[in-house]
Amino acid sequence: MDRVSSFDEPLKKLLGGATAKVMAEHLGLHTVGDLLHHYPRRYEERGKLTALADLPLDEHVTVVAQVADARILMFNNGRGKRLEVTLTDGSGRLQLVFFGHGVHKPHKELLPGRQAMFAGKVSVFNRKMQLAHPTYQLLDASDADEATEAVDAFAGRLLPIYPACKQLDSWRIAKAVDAVLPSARDAVDPLPAALREGRGFTPLPEALLKVHRPQTKADIEDAKARLKWDEAFVLQVALARRRYAETQLPAAARRPVADGLLDAFDAKLPFTLTEGQDKVSKEIFDDLATEHPMHRLLQGEVGSGKTMVALRAMLAVVDAGGQAAMLAPTEVLAQQHHRSITEMMGELAEGGMLGGSDRGTKVVLLTGSMGTAARRQALLDLVTGEAGIVIGTHALIEDKVQFHDLGLVVVDEQHRFGVEQRDALRSKGKQPPHLLVMTATPIPRTVAMTVFGDLETSVLDQLPAGRSPIASHVVPAKDKPHFLARAWERVREEVENGHQAYVVCPRIGDDADEAGGKAAKKKAAEQDPDKRPPLAVLEIADELRGGALAGLSVEVLHGRMHPDEKDDVMRRFAAGDVDVLVATTVIEVGVNVPNATAMVIMDADRFGVSQLHQLRGRVGRGSAPGLCLLVSEAHEASPARARLSAVAATLDGFELSRIDLEQRREGDVLGQAQSGVRSSLRMLAVIDDEEVIAAAREEAVAIVAADPELEHLPELRTVLTALLDKEREEYLDKG
Repeated sequence: MDRVSSFDEPLKKLLGGATAKVMAEHLGLHTVGDLLHHYPRRYEERGKLTALADLPLDEHVTVVAQVADARILMFNNGRGKRLEVTLTDGSGRLQLVFFGHGVHKPHKELLPGRQAMFAGKVSVFNRKMQLAHPTYQLLDASDADEATEAVDAFAGRLLPIYPACKQLDSWRIAKAVDAVLPSARDAVDPLPAALREGRGFTPLPEALLKVHRPQTKADIEDAKARLKWDEAFVLQVALARRRYAETQLPAAARRPVADGLLDAFDAKLPFTLTEGQDKVSKEIFDDLATEHPMHRLLQGEVGSGKTMVALRAMLAVVDAGGQAAMLAPTEVLAQQHHRSITEMMGELAEGGMLGGSDRGTKVVLLTGSMGTAARRQALLDLVTGEAGIVIGTHALIEDKVQFHDLGLVVVDEQHRFGVEQRDALRSKGKQPPHLLVMTATPIPRTVAMTVFGDLETSVLDQLPAGRSPIASHVVPAKDKPHFLARAWERVREEVENGHQAYVVCPRIGDDADEAGGKAAKKKAAEQDPDKRPPLAVLEIADELRGGALAGLSVEVLHGRMHPDEKDDVMRRFAAGDVDVLVATTVIEVGVNVPNATAMVIMDADRFGVSQLHQLRGRVGRGSAPGLCLLVSEAHEASPARARLSAVAATLDGFELSRIDLEQRREGDVLGQAQSGVRSSLRMLAVIDDEEVIAAAREEAVAIVAADPELEHLPELRTVLTALLDKEREEYLDKG
């Protein structure tokens, strides 16, 4: 165990209290192991020593030269400073430039007559060769041997540049790494020897030395290939062990019965299921028929018919004598699911006893805001088994809720629920119930393998017949105000044609008092227009009623409304009594009003790519084409506008989720699956390293199948134990 302990050594012991404190507070680094896994972000190239007369353009060079002169120039009406230094080495001359805060140190040090080494990339400005912001090291002209040694050490090296912070810059981190680098020899190698040798990987201690102090670019590639594999492999082994543990749990097999509720439901469907729905249903029914719990992720495009697939699975479980619970993230969505499921089932949702000869069952709703009498009745229906299907919010998780025989849990919008909530519901079964997790945010395969790796995955990528195309456009409200005026005209035209529209805003509004008063906000907005608060539902609704949409029926929907009020507005909108619904993102998921054909998203740049795609999926759900207008004041060349253009350009959710990922990077994507974890992905890029993840998964599955407890792989077990402490396991589970 001594080998592990050198990695667990607190940094304070080796680096001193002050440096260790900064590393812990600002970089999350506490131990020698943490610092050794804090990899360079990039490497600065220093070219071989070059004479000034032979400088190659656009290449990294290192020169030894003497300062001929140095002068400070002011520009931008005295607000900007530039230091220009001229070098000479007897063969030619070269100009250096430093700007802004980078001027002070070289201005004091690079005095005429001083000799130094300079490294940077050669560029041309005003027809003169120059180095901008080069790194440099002063040479002591009095000691020729020392100067020669310094030149050899400085030139031609790859200098690691570390992720740093204001309190601790990269070169100080590099010095700290030098202090702990000898401990790399003690690294416990998680890869089984056969796997390491079979794939030709560098041993881990060597990979750590190469990544921090590479001699060549090949060293860097070598080290990265190895360290990426470690991250992918250890994570995949953890997930494979979870999957294996799931398969060892007992569960009641729930096989559909002939001429039961499911057959009766299918017989009354007014449409044919898509090929995708058929295929995914078969995968689910096969899982339900086994005697260990199903653990499946169902992901699909907005409007691909996931709810239909989930409902058929629930009906099959009811046929088999069990009950099914659907967990929805919001009351609006729970009510919407309850309404659409009871409508789809018709008289089959009004059954008597569970599994009774009349083939029907009760479908109940359970939310936190229900009246006492309705709640008591719902609880009674669940405990007696009268209700085969329950749809609810987290109210389903409360201790009071008891089931007769819970056979299936369907979790809608997985990312909104923590593991504790999911497990609390699953623990209500006599045996672990089957689990179906749904998400309408399409996930690239790599992320599914990494975050949802303990779930089998089914994908619905076909849209049901009858769905209409959605046209999306960016409306640049600041550059072209007449475009916004035209957007409201389009909404009017849709309403005049008998349709309805949504207007979505990022904020509810009417909260000025909480945030320091309207006057303060107005002043801030005048001083800096970019600082204005996001547009709000209550303000926009008032503006539209009195202006662009005067005469139309405009209502609001947001999270601060009483649940009955929300339900009333949604019912009237669904019935066609409301022309325009101004709402927050409460309508993002699951709201289904086929007659709504237009959506205007205000301050669209304040939403994420996936969220915009979700919102857009609320229109075009009927036979008339949909229109989605993304209103933004973001500058044309800004990343925010590029993001909106990407959303407008494609309806492919998988493509958009990839764009989203590339912009946000993994930390955000993996979210809690990687939070609080010393081993969060540092080298592995989920989007770019698909092949590594797939190969690591394959190896991990084979290893766990052969040796679930890793008895013959003590090193791998040691590394896993170090990573998968209790907190880490829970976070992993949240994937």
